[in-house]
Amino acid sequence: MWRLLVLGLVVGSPALAQDPPRRADPVAALPGAGRPIAAAAHATRRAALLERTGPGVVVVPAATRADLEADVRQDNDFRQDDSFFYLTGLETPGAWLLLVSDGEAQASILLLPPTSQRAQRWTGIQLAPGEEATALTGIADIGTFDAQGFTDTVAARLGPGRLYTLLQHPRVVRFAADWQERGWEPADVRPILDSLRLVKDDAGIAALRAAAAITAAGVTEGMKAVRPGMFEYQLEAVVEYTFRDRGADRLGFPSIVGSGPNGMVLHYDANRRRMAGGDLVVVDVGAEYAYHTADVTRTFPVNGRFTERQRALYDLVLATQLAVIDAVRPGATLAELNAVARRYLSEHGGDLCGADDCAPFLIHGVGHWLGMRVHDVGDIRTPLAPGMVLTVEPGLYLPEEGIGIRIEDDILVTHEGADVLTAGVVKAAADIEALMTRAAGRADTRE
Repeated sequence: MWRLLVLGLVVGSPALAQDPPRRADPVAALPGAGRPIAAAAHATRRAALLERTGPGVVVVPAATRADLEADVRQDNDFRQDDSFFYLTGLETPGAWLLLVSDGEAQASILLLPPTSQRAQRWTGIQLAPGEEATALTGIADIGTFDAQGFTDTVAARLGPGRLYTLLQHPRVVRFAADWQERGWEPADVRPILDSLRLVKDDAGIAALRAAAAITAAGVTEGMKAVRPGMFEYQLEAVVEYTFRDRGADRLGFPSIVGSGPNGMVLHYDANRRRMAGGDLVVVDVGAEYAYHTADVTRTFPVNGRFTERQRALYDLVLATQLAVIDAVRPGATLAELNAVARRYLSEHGGDLCGADDCAPFLIHGVGHWLGMRVHDVGDIRTPLAPGMVLTVEPGLYLPEEGIGIRIEDDILVTHEGADVLTAGVVKAAADIEALMTRAAGRADTRE
């Protein structure tokens, strides 16, 4: 009995050539804008998906282009659907991927849309069936997509098996009536794909390491550049320039640069305030590389020196983070890590938060899954296992004082415990002050 997976793709112009290297790149062969496709890695992922699906057809549509006249994007009019990119690494408009298995043999079929010279003038060269497409993707069977005959194509491979798809997706809805006439009752494939993505393979870990290194460099440059009187957006510009200069494809999420009272706003991203000498600034940012994003937060003094009060609170948050990271190991859960953080704040906060326990001033969870999205897929109740990646980000937020402090790193779960992917940016208070003082030539006094 055959089973078939059909995955839709509508993306930006194909990236067929690797950018000229500006430095040694540990993941130069990973898929992404300007990088070649790691065909073997994606083939392994497709095979793993086929092992988890029952007999039938799976239809996973990709994202569509945004309307640049109506929608506002940070970079361009398209970012590929995570599921399709996870399985192909391919960026080309309007294709579909069919994965077929009879329980023993497996095959991949790529259907590309007809090429158009007019469209290519607007959006770039389109990938077409042929040797180049096969060499790029590692898929031998490549044809042309025909919307009118698509249901027949699926039916020819489906047999008595079941249809899987991303339910309610607009690109799926257009075929829903045809499929209902055939008596197909689609099931949701997303939980299967999400479970695959939760545990990263070697290619995913390499991409996250690259994203983490780029992000660490951006935050470090931000620490070195900040001055009293700068606007938050100027600090944001330093960080984001470094991301793109180091090879990031785009931002993983809008950059948060919150100084003074803005540091208490968890998802503040207006970044318009002028920073003053006594302020702390919370920089929560992430570079995306090969469709994987980092997520790093550092809090540092705008003038390069913590006040005594700021230093005491900062040291408590840092010690809390280190306690949580030490608790990361296979079998632990995010709920248990949250409990570690709150217990540490309660037991070690003393009177830093006034008469109250410090734990209530941690107003968010201590971490989340990380991967192709900043809040990545996966059940938060799932026990940690080697290959999972999560953030650890305790914080304290004191409204009456206008102080917000958060420290966040990206953690790979290993058999032994935790590997801090974002260790490339300093976080001890003394190291932050030393870095900022060296960069600015500041005397060892507060401004």
